[in-house]
Amino acid sequence: MKNPISYGILLTVFAYMLFTAHDSVVKLLVTDIPVWQILFWRSCTILAGCFLFEGPALVRKVRRSPIIKPMIVRSILLVIAWTSYYSAARYLQLAEVTTLYYAAPVVGTILATFVLREKVSFVRWMAVGLGFCGVVIASNPVGLSISWPVYLALQAAVLWATGMVLLRKTALHEKSHIQMAVSNIIFILLTATMAILHWHTPSAYQVLLLFGGGVIAGAGQLALFEGMRQAPVSVLAPFEYTSLISAFLLGFLIWGDIPKANTFVGAAFILSAGLIIIVSERMKGRVATV
Repeated sequence: MKNPISYGILLTVFAYMLFTAHDSVVKLLVTDIPVWQILFWRSCTILAGCFLFEGPALVRKVRRSPIIKPMIVRSILLVIAWTSYYSAARYLQLAEVTTLYYAAPVVGTILATFVLREKVSFVRWMAVGLGFCGVVIASNPVGLSISWPVYLALQAAVLWATGMVLLRKTALHEKSHIQMAVSNIIFILLTATMAILHWHTPSAYQVLLLFGGGVIAGAGQLALFEGMRQAPVSVLAPFEYTSLISAFLLGFLIWGDIPKANTFVGAAFILSAGLIIIVSERMKGRVATV
């Protein structure tokens, strides 16, 4: 890619595509394997991958990282966000929990203006709003009222957005696989007890899915961390919506789910939001070189 922002957008879209694939693996596993065990296994797989990169020196580098505290705070926020999301998903329809969760890019853009002091242009706000409208149209939630699961879904969105803003602050000061190691160590510590208490011995097929899910999630985390190094949060936020398109595609390929007409209309809104950002950033780049 010719410039960092384009590279960051590409990595971010790829990351959310991988996260959607990981969610599909979780959906295949969660009928028999507890979520705690899935998250524990996933984090162990990712941490093993980090050791392959750094070897025994990983422990020393993690312990001596100058930003260890904000990385730990961010990791705890993400654990709570995941737990809130899965808890809400047990009681809400997929369309409802998806729409509520996708408030995250809006919250992330707002936080970026205050925490990161990013100058968010009208074009970026328009892209975020257009993408969110696309999610609402595609998901088509009806009869949604304030309840405890709704609160949990919104809490997940706010915590995830906060975690992404913190990621942008830390991404520029530490290697991605060091940050991944810290995040997954925290995940392991916080999920180990519940995973052991609710342990379900997996079959050979489920072991393959657990390991594959960990590899996919690890690649997604690496792509997201590297993407955050390249571009501001307010630029990347609308591209989180592209994961909805991946979800519909995988739903059709794996479970035979056929999207309705509103799905395609919403997808068009989401793609338009991404194109607005891409065209806008390209125009800025051309002006800067003149």
